[in-house]
Amino acid sequence: MSDVVLKGEVEKVRHRARRPWLSPLNQRRWQNFKANRRGYWSLWIFGILFALSLVAELVANDKPLIASYQGEILFPVLVDYPEEKFGGFLAVTDYRDPVIQEEIEANGWMVWPPIRYSYRTVNNDIPEAAPAKPSWLYDEETRCSRYFEGVDDPNCTVGNWNWLGTDDQARDVLARVIYGFRISVLFGLVLTFASAVIGVSAGAVQGYFGGWTDLIFQRFIEIWSSIPVLYLILIIAAVLPPGFFILLGIMLLFSWVAFVGVVRAEFLRARNFEYVNAARSLGVPNRTIMFRHLLPNAMVATLTFLPFILNGSITTLTSLDFLGFGLPPGSASLGEMLRQGQRNLNAPWLGITGFMTLSIMLSLLIFIGEATRDAFDPRKTFR
Repeated sequence: MSDVVLKGEVEKVRHRARRPWLSPLNQRRWQNFKANRRGYWSLWIFGILFALSLVAELVANDKPLIASYQGEILFPVLVDYPEEKFGGFLAVTDYRDPVIQEEIEANGWMVWPPIRYSYRTVNNDIPEAAPAKPSWLYDEETRCSRYFEGVDDPNCTVGNWNWLGTDDQARDVLARVIYGFRISVLFGLVLTFASAVIGVSAGAVQGYFGGWTDLIFQRFIEIWSSIPVLYLILIIAAVLPPGFFILLGIMLLFSWVAFVGVVRAEFLRARNFEYVNAARSLGVPNRTIMFRHLLPNAMVATLTFLPFILNGSITTLTSLDFLGFGLPPGSASLGEMLRQGQRNLNAPWLGITGFMTLSIMLSLLIFIGEATRDAFDPRKTFR
């Protein structure tokens, strides 16, 4: 047999022996997850909403996505062009200015995002004092009354509608909801992931080694958990400027403790199993035993807590923003939206929007977490 034929046979064997993308165990988990229809469709709905929020600048922005001016292709959504480029004299270009729009349209064209507002854009053309009702509640003549040409004004279009109204500073509510949804979910995901890594590692060390290690860790956790988190945040907020990473760091200092108890209990229960003692006698390192053989036993208990920790992180950020100790003033925040609803009872769309956004988001995350827990539980069987 020639070398070419032999090499071809070897490649065929390798191709047939190639491992699937998902192991049989993970394939079973995925089938169990899909069998939970509520969790499966919640994952799709939440994934679409979160993906749209990740590209919020392409969905809601006060800058064109792409523009052509005097034969040059520009990307205002990515690059900050000075107004001098369009015949002005300011350092920053306001693309909503009718003069700038006429200049660009006369020498090219613009493509706007579906919503022509960013989370901090002030709409000076609302038909009444802020907070203004959703645009679809006005008739066409009232909706366009503040534009220069009235109903015939080219800027009185659907893209300039305030679909969910404006807040008390004339900022578009829908744009602020999109940006606020993104920052809330990212905060919750990052905090939950970091807390899970620290908490699971600490619980694993405690439960596996036991003895003095477990005793010292438990006394430390008891003292650490007794520190009032809210008072600490108030003190730090008086010293440091509020920000995303400062809040994340403060919350991470205390949120990891929630994972320690369940992981510790599972490791204490399973550390003397026969297969664990056999692995020790064969010289398997402790780290391998902990994370390859014992950790899967704690997965179901950990995943049971995971959605509640995630929702708790989002709710905590919302609560701090509502109290004024969260993100910097002016940031897109669901807590700030609820606070505006509480201050402006004459504008019910503010409170309703904030409540519906939070309730839908938290409900979807709970359903996804429930389906994930069932998928990892070997006792669950779906037909």
